[in-house]
Amino acid sequence: MSNLSEHATTSDPKAIETVRDLIADIETAMLTTVTDTGLVSRPMQTQHIEFDGDLWFLTKKDTAKYDEILKDSRVNVAYADKSYVSISGTAEFVEDDARKKVLWNKAYEKILDTPYDDPNLVLIRVKTETAEYWESGSAVKMVSHLLKKAVGKGSDPKSEPGLNETVDLNSAPKN
Repeated sequence: MSNLSEHATTSDPKAIETVRDLIADIETAMLTTVTDTGLVSRPMQTQHIEFDGDLWFLTKKDTAKYDEILKDSRVNVAYADKSYVSISGTAEFVEDDARKKVLWNKAYEKILDTPYDDPNLVLIRVKTETAEYWESGSAVKMVSHLLKKAVGKGSDPKSEPGLNETVDLNSAPKN
């Protein structure tokens, strides 16, 4: 079976900018954590702040994802819309009331059933390492490309520029 990441990783600033642009307007991401029995994914609200290589989410300490990240900080964050982005990295918890207040909106109060100053509320900072994206102006072209790869008849990614790229996010400028 063909590996979807069979081409070289790039740290080109334009590729990092492409990742930033692809995830900018996607409301919901899927956060995947490692558990004792496998992987678990759940939807998380995307924070609308400038992507500098780190991703931020809000959660409560009394959740399974909090315990899972404490045990194993490796995570994946997936975005899907007209394009697809899969970002891997490590998660850490950050206690920063000022940042919580900046990220907070009334929707979180309803979703999390708590105010922003609740001591049970914590930030998840995902220190991103790599992102892989699939971009296409044509959904049919993308589905065809992915199906060919799945059955081991994938075309050379270099022959379809911009369709699939793996990006080293460690070189993204951090604030």
